[in-house]
Amino acid sequence: MQRNFLIRQGKTLNSFNLLKSIADARPRLRKSEQKVADYVLANASEVIHMRIVDLASEASVSEPTVVRFCRALDYDGFQDFKLTLAQGLASNTSFEQFALNSTDTVIEFKQKIFDSMIGNLINIREQLDPTTLEEAIDALAKAKRVEFYGFGASAPVCADAQHKFYRLMVSAAAYSDPHMQTISAVTLGEGDVVVAISQTGRTKDLLHTVRLVRDTGATVIALCPGGTPLADLATIPIHIDVEEDKDLSTLMSSRVVHLVVIDVLAVGVAMKLGPGLFDHLKTIKRSLRSLRQNDKRLPTRRPGEADND
Repeated sequence: MQRNFLIRQGKTLNSFNLLKSIADARPRLRKSEQKVADYVLANASEVIHMRIVDLASEASVSEPTVVRFCRALDYDGFQDFKLTLAQGLASNTSFEQFALNSTDTVIEFKQKIFDSMIGNLINIREQLDPTTLEEAIDALAKAKRVEFYGFGASAPVCADAQHKFYRLMVSAAAYSDPHMQTISAVTLGEGDVVVAISQTGRTKDLLHTVRLVRDTGATVIALCPGGTPLADLATIPIHIDVEEDKDLSTLMSSRVVHLVVIDVLAVGVAMKLGPGLFDHLKTIKRSLRSLRQNDKRLPTRRPGEADND
């Protein structure tokens, strides 16, 4: 569905044009909906963190009025509107506004970190190419072996990825040691997949092992910035270009974005593998419950209740 006011030729407008579009639509709205528009125009950065009940209270209207306001702007509902508003604000916010400095209070750096994470996740979500994701998911679903390579802050991302794919009954391993990566690389072949994860796309040891992998005929999926040596080497490059404060944030946003992209790939593979896999995942969850200490002080889990650990 193309949004009449906020989307033009597949691109989300920046926050100035986005809010201008709401202002332009205001005369056509009902009086109660105009109250919502007025509050959003004056408090856009606060609205993206609100629940529908909060916005209704602040604008002195009912929750159904908020929903009608969103639908009048061609949105499915409040969450749909709020996500697009957040995306527009993020695309028009200079990185310097999120940069950390030594004088920040806890409130300030907490807000900056969360806002930076949210903005980067939304931006990467819009940048990811669906065709590339489909290609990567298809390769992973058909793979005989899946190996995850990464160093430094990318190493725990690889470990998390191995854990997720192992649950999917995929033969998965993760290596963050250059010697183990080299041994792994030379034992691969056609039909195997390596997922190379890097926040810079320029780590020498990783580039070395990826070249070895390419020589074996295995597929290389790379999660890294575009225009880097790793992206150029990859069979399927998934570009992840994140702006952040490299002095103080220790590449926090890149790590979180990589984890979320791994989740996207894992869910895609699970859907490819079909309904039988979901029965297997339920069996795993049931077996893990026996390893947990029961606490009589806590409510007993009801039959069929989800386990999210």
